[in-house]
This record gives sequence, C-alpha cells and structure tokens, in this order.
Amino acid sequence: MTLQHSHESTDFVKKTFPIVVVCDGLESPANVGALFRLCDALGIQEIIFCNASFNIHSNRLKRTSRNTHTEVRYSFGADILSELENLQKKEYQLIALEITKCSIPIDALSEKNKKIALIIGNEQNGVSEAALKFTKIHTHIEMFGANSSMNVIQATAIALHSLTKL
Repeated sequence: MTLQHSHESTDFVKKTFPIVVVCDGLESPANVGALFRLCDALGIQEIIFCNASFNIHSNRLKRTSRNTHTEVRYSFGADILSELENLQKKEYQLIALEITKCSIPIDALSEKNKKIALIIGNEQNGVSEAALKFTKIHTHIEMFGANSSMNVIQATAIALHSLTKL
C-alpha cells in the first residue's frame, strides 16, 4: 500500500490564474471555508464577498478551510453591483454561475486569455436578480440526474476547474 504524499513532497507547480470569485450573499461558514480551500488549490487570484453575513473568524470556517483563509486574498464588498462595475472597468469578463433561460454549459465557454470574474450565489437563492441582469454571460453545470441543483461550492469547483483549462 502506498502512503499519501505530504503537502511538502508534491511537485505541483504554483500558479495564479486571473480569476476572481465574487460571492453574492454566501452565508454558510462551511461553504466559505470550502471555497477558500478550493481557491487555494486551483490558484484563484481573489475572492470578493458581497452581502456577506458569516463570521470570518468562525471555527467552522477555519476548520473547513484548513488555514487557506490566510493564503487566499479576499475582500468584502458592500454592494455587488459596485463590485461588478469595478471589475468590468478592470476588463474582467463577468460570468454568472446560474441556471437561467440564457445560460450555456460551462464547457461551451471560450473566454480564452481573459481575466474572469465568476459570480456565485447564495445557498438558497442563487445569484441575485440584479447581478444576473448586470452580467451578460450566464453559465451552468450540465446535470443528468433527477435533481435540478447542486451545492454552490461543488458547482464552483467544477466551474473553476473548467475555467483554468481555457
């Protein structure tokens, strides 16, 4: 039986992608912690939390993040539309991760060599209507089972992995 490698023994190349995750009302400390861990693993540039109601010092968040909340750059924005406008001025391609009438499968995106801001939504309500109206590109994860939704962080993991391959 082989042993699992320690973090120090891997040969992974460190890389940061020009991708910002914009969270629109994410609430669960466990989901926030998992997002930090995910963004660290995938080399995501920054997380912006808008309309946030969680405690960044929550023990649950810290346990779930496995200390990656100290490694990934993050900030808190008061207003999602102001943050999206600011990112758009900095030439980020805004992409909302939400199933809508005009959303396309994540695998159909072709935003190569662009800075990307991926907007993810609240656990219960998804991306806000205001953010969806502001964002021209909506994408979704194709699903083949009976359920019509998945956990926001699971969907974000699939989307970010796909975006790092563009």
